[in-house]
Amino acid sequence: MTSFSGFRTAGETAITSTDMNDSTNDQGPASKQSWWRRLSGGLKRTSTSIGDAISSLVSKRKLDAGTIEELEELLIRADLGVDAAAKIAAAVGVGRYDKAIAPEEVKAILATEVEKLLAPIAQPLRLDTAAKPFVIVVVGVNGSGKTTTIGKLAAKLASEGHKVMLAAGDTFRAAAIDQLKIWGERSASAVVARAPGSDAASLAFDALADARARKADVLIVDTAGRLQNKAELMGELEKIVRVMKKVDSTAPHSVLLVLDATVGQNALSQVEQFSKIAGVTGLVMTKLDGTARGGILVAIATKYPLPVHFIGVGEGVDDLAPFAARDFARAIAGLEP
Repeated sequence: MTSFSGFRTAGETAITSTDMNDSTNDQGPASKQSWWRRLSGGLKRTSTSIGDAISSLVSKRKLDAGTIEELEELLIRADLGVDAAAKIAAAVGVGRYDKAIAPEEVKAILATEVEKLLAPIAQPLRLDTAAKPFVIVVVGVNGSGKTTTIGKLAAKLASEGHKVMLAAGDTFRAAAIDQLKIWGERSASAVVARAPGSDAASLAFDALADARARKADVLIVDTAGRLQNKAELMGELEKIVRVMKKVDSTAPHSVLLVLDATVGQNALSQVEQFSKIAGVTGLVMTKLDGTARGGILVAIATKYPLPVHFIGVGEGVDDLAPFAARDFARAIAGLEP
């Protein structure tokens, strides 16, 4: 098993935030601080929105049932979800009724409770080195950042010495094929592509057969963006997964759903539908820097216990990193690490 982290065990590799942010695998404080600045900066719109609402609510006011109810409502509006909002608001109220409470104290409780909710699903992506190749299928709706995410992962894997191949399975868009070829050149990864409009399942089948023949370590398969409520397109995705099993009955070994944080609550239905069709094994959340809805990750974690492997806060290679619950919780609350 290979996972993306800074450690190695027998047959295992893992990618952690240090690995993703520093190709030299320097685990010093500078690298960690660099990622923290990107993360907290990327979540600034979310943390400011939540922080301003908390300050407005509790300043110059004693805590009572009405305050707790309003706090719960503002957390729901911040897309943290009903269950998480209720849990956090209840934690704020414990032992504090009829007492003044500072906004910073509420933020600290928020960070603690969010970390508790997220810790179980903050898991690195692990590659089973016994699988040759380890097949990763990347799915999601249009514009979620699938192809860019694939490119960043390919670059990191290649820098670690893995032989990576990419399959341009988004055959609907010529631009997606071209984009993947560019990422392939950057990471020295072979790219299997066909003309636009080609059958995506057939391409995936050929790519896997080719990757096995070339003894690639990892095959990452791009797929066309598709709305979760379009039965025909979702059926095609199911076919891609099915035909690969004809080459390797254990494939795909990982199905990553890339979610765009800016869509807010719609991400919940995406997780549900893609999981049913493609057997999603883990999540990647992108574009956290473009929204005040970063709390949606908390709502997803509360409802669906899927591992969150990576989060993205920008377009650069260094702006995608393995998900760390504590860092995210403190950044969303607007606190220092």
